[in-house]
Amino acid sequence: MDDWSGFVASDAPDEGAVTEVIRPAAVIPEEAARTILMELALRDVRIDGLWEAEPSVWRRFHQPWDGDGTPGTSELLGTIQVAYGVPTRYEITLFRATITKLGSQSGWSVSDLCNEALGFGGLTLETCPRADLKPPPRPFRFHNAASV
Repeated sequence: MDDWSGFVASDAPDEGAVTEVIRPAAVIPEEAARTILMELALRDVRIDGLWEAEPSVWRRFHQPWDGDGTPGTSELLGTIQVAYGVPTRYEITLFRATITKLGSQSGWSVSDLCNEALGFGGLTLETCPRADLKPPPRPFRFHNAASV
C-alpha cells in the first residue's frame, strides 16, 4: 500500500469551506443541552436523519446515509465543533462552525447551521448564553531585589 492508503477524502480541506470561530463561545445550558443531544440522536443519519453527533463535532448532511453504515452518496453540509462538559459538567460549548462548499452553494451559513442544532433546545446562536471572557492576567514581572 502507498502512503495515501490511510487518507480519507473527508479529511481533505474543502476549498469552498467557510469556517467561523464563535466568539465568545456559545454555552448551551444543561437542560437545553440534554434536549439537543436527545433530538440529534433521534435525527441520526444512520436512522433516516440528517445529523451525526459525536463528543467533539456535530455534522449535518444533506440526506440520510445510504451506504450501509457509511455516508454513501450523502454529502456533508457543515460541522459544529463542540466541547462537552465545558465550562461546567453538564453544559456544551460551541466554539467553531464550518460550512462546506456544498453547504455554501445550498445557501447555508454558519448561523443557519448552528440555529438548526440549537433550535432543538429552544435556542439560537443569538440567544444562546456566551462564555464569560475574563481579561488575561497581568504578565509576571521580575523586580530588582536591590531596589525593594
